[in-house]
Amino acid sequence: MNNELKVALVTGGGTGIGAACCRELAKAGYAVGIHYNSSSGPAEAVQAELENSFTIQADLSTREGADEICTALKERGNLEVLVNNAGMTMDAPLFSAKIDDFDKVVNTNMRGTWYLTKRLGRLMMRNKTGRVINISSVVGSTGNPTQSVYGMTKAAIDNFTRTAAMEFAPYNILVNSVAPGFIETKMTDVLSEDVQQHILGQIPLNRMGTPEEVASFVRFLATEGTYCTGTVFHVNGGMYGG
Repeated sequence: MNNELKVALVTGGGTGIGAACCRELAKAGYAVGIHYNSSSGPAEAVQAELENSFTIQADLSTREGADEICTALKERGNLEVLVNNAGMTMDAPLFSAKIDDFDKVVNTNMRGTWYLTKRLGRLMMRNKTGRVINISSVVGSTGNPTQSVYGMTKAAIDNFTRTAAMEFAPYNILVNSVAPGFIETKMTDVLSEDVQQHILGQIPLNRMGTPEEVASFVRFLATEGTYCTGTVFHVNGGMYGG
């Protein structure tokens, strides 16, 4: 193990907001662990850009996947930053949503975040320092039609953030959430023009955000923000203030 190496792990780091977070944390001097489940090509492309970065493949919806990540990181250096970004949604109206889809979204978004933080938090506790940054969503605060399950998991992540911040505080570990609004990613690119215009009508800045705008705030919480913990920070162009 290289104890001089500062390590940051970004789950779901191969695409979108996750990839932007990897780039920002690399600029800040971290050796970035780029976690992915199935997006090996994009994750390897990000890794090729960033010095000292590395990839980790694991299914975070399972206990075994989180355990594999923990084992891999023990050999890499001092874990200083964990960005719980990986997540998924399977949208459907409440009355037609399927229980199997519910389980998949909950296991990835909620259980994966909870268990990985539990495991990796122990590594930070030994060093009595660390930052945990959970990527939630404005939908966790506002709700959104067809996203009853997704929104519920994101609200749970914000609540988990507050509790974890209290428990980790004696070890100088700060825990915060960043809740993006509508961000320009592949997920929003597929929306129809009518839907996109409806969304823009809810945003005072009259535009969607970029992954880089979210990632810059993640970098702030990872490197500065020394008196910030247990807080949900909204990055949404003014559509919701918390």
